[in-house]
Amino acid sequence: MTIAQLVAIAVAGAAILLFRRRRPWLLLVVSWSVCLVVYPFGSTDVFPMLLGLYALAVYGSTRSAWIGFGGSVVVATASSYIAVWAHADDTVAPFGADAPASATQFTVLLLIATLIGVTVGNRRRYLNALIARAHDLARERDQQARLATAVERSRIAREMHDIVSHGLTVMVTLADGSSAIAGRDPDRAAEAMRLVAETGRSALADMRRMLGVLSEPAVTSEELAPQPGAAAIPALVERFRSAGLPVQLTTAGPPIEDPNLQLTVYRIVQEGLTNALRHAATAHAVEVRVAHVDAVVHVDVVDDATAASNPEVASGGHGLVGMRERVALYGGTLEAGPRSIRGWRLHAELSSRDEGAEPEEERP
Repeated sequence: MTIAQLVAIAVAGAAILLFRRRRPWLLLVVSWSVCLVVYPFGSTDVFPMLLGLYALAVYGSTRSAWIGFGGSVVVATASSYIAVWAHADDTVAPFGADAPASATQFTVLLLIATLIGVTVGNRRRYLNALIARAHDLARERDQQARLATAVERSRIAREMHDIVSHGLTVMVTLADGSSAIAGRDPDRAAEAMRLVAETGRSALADMRRMLGVLSEPAVTSEELAPQPGAAAIPALVERFRSAGLPVQLTTAGPPIEDPNLQLTVYRIVQEGLTNALRHAATAHAVEVRVAHVDAVVHVDVVDDATAASNPEVASGGHGLVGMRERVALYGGTLEAGPRSIRGWRLHAELSSRDEGAEPEEERP
């Protein structure tokens, strides 16, 4: 083989090195070909095959590395015997005329290259797995953050709806009544306007409290909104009664311990009375019943008005949709619709049992 041919083979081998990362098998197969062609002519350069095997172990898999090692041993052994046969008279084989010894030394070199490559490859694959896992965790964390933001945004929207809708409904009703009686009963008109101002200040204070908490750097879910509870329901009923709604409140059962459940009950009563004030102008009686029985809270807001409109449709359904979301958090149900005779009924059932509490045994 001429020098030009050897140079051409060397250049081709160097070009193949560019593909060692993406096509390690290609590099190894080419190195086998070079070994079979060049080695019998006395070249001792086994570096291409060692490099190909190392690249396969690093950039491929451990299984492919050992398969490549087996193939390389076969090629090295064949090259050794070809070299001995080609130089039977004047042997110039790289490791002498003894083909088994030459093949053995080749095998040792190939084994060393394979072991080093497998070690480096396993380390590389381990680091890549750690990096991929870190990226997956970052994506999961971002998804959880977006989900938490969406949930919190929905909760804030419900609170804002409850505050604004309730306050404005009461204020508009009182203002209309005040303007209607201002000429013939100035004292009652003045009292109605006083209630308008009081309701407005209360709603404004709730909104400021919510916005103030939102602007703080560290906020817990429980701190994110005003927290009226079951104890505030009588005052809520009294405000609607002052606005002209004939409301009667009935409560039964032990107190509700969970403050978040108290807030939910309060908002359900508030939504029911707001809808009654807005759509049940002809009601002669509005009943609010809150009963806590057997770890279940029953909330009813019932009126006897003629069916002027459907509150769920007239208001866009935002309030009742928000109530259903609140109730669903406690594994409960909410029903809203016309009564069989006349009027409207809002009924909710919520579980007050703690998640960790054991259910009571049924008695025979």
